[in-house]
Amino acid sequence: MSANPDPEMQTVLNALEEEQVPELNTLSIADARALLTEMFSFSDEEMDSVAAVENGTVPGRNGEIPVRTYIPHGEGPFPLFVYYHGGGWILGNLDTHDATCRALANATESVVASVEYGLAPESPFPGPVEDCYDATEYLATRADDFDSDADRLIVGGDSAGGNLAAAVALRARDIDGPSISHQVLVYPVTDHAFDTDSYAENASGYFITRADMEWFWDLYLPSDLDGGNPYASPLRARSLEELPSASVITAGFDPLRDEGVAYAERLAAAGVDVEHHSYDGSIHGFLSMLVEPAVPHARDAIDKINADLERTFE
Repeated sequence: MSANPDPEMQTVLNALEEEQVPELNTLSIADARALLTEMFSFSDEEMDSVAAVENGTVPGRNGEIPVRTYIPHGEGPFPLFVYYHGGGWILGNLDTHDATCRALANATESVVASVEYGLAPESPFPGPVEDCYDATEYLATRADDFDSDADRLIVGGDSAGGNLAAAVALRARDIDGPSISHQVLVYPVTDHAFDTDSYAENASGYFITRADMEWFWDLYLPSDLDGGNPYASPLRARSLEELPSASVITAGFDPLRDEGVAYAERLAAAGVDVEHHSYDGSIHGFLSMLVEPAVPHARDAIDKINADLERTFE
């Protein structure tokens, strides 16, 4: 574990402090949503170019679900990578993760389908899990429509999106749903608890705070009892056996660090092929820092995800 954040990460933290960016939990939901969108939305010229970007919807039990599909350059059929954005289940949208999905499509040579699930508190747990599962199931049955291959199905996401990816993988296993080849869990939320060393060490000062996470959970869960549900807290699942192989990415200066590490360890103990990539000098949210001011290890993490997928599909 690094004693201090990496220099490029410290530059980001200094900029956040100089600009007096408030903690998300101190804002109204509308203002927090607007702030995240402002911070992580970029012009087409600033982001990676892909062969095509298509907007549409897919059906789900809770209504139509917006999906943005990124087609990489080259000849298909490509793997199908279904991605769920982060934002504490209450923030984020297709635009905040546009740059991330473009970079993933190019690096992994996959069709990336970004899912805009319903946000809490308007759509509390289990609504986002249901939306993500329904979208994944629908996309897998129609992979040919996107020049992709359902036999190479990936689910992934960052933060709350990593939580949803883990939940979708668990749900697919439990009800014999779509056959998922690999799960990509980027600094995932895995447990409704705040008792880890990383929560104490990184409670404030590193972008996402403990107070932010408590706010997110309070808005997401109808009741604290729901925090014990493995589709809300994957770390509490009785068994992680027979789950897809996994890439787990954690950041050293992140309140969620230890629960991500714990999930990777439990997957490995259950016999799942898992690669854990630790960015000890980084903070929560770094994968979205692909556009100025960019941090080099965001691209490195995407390269590692690609390497893991190549091993999975070889």
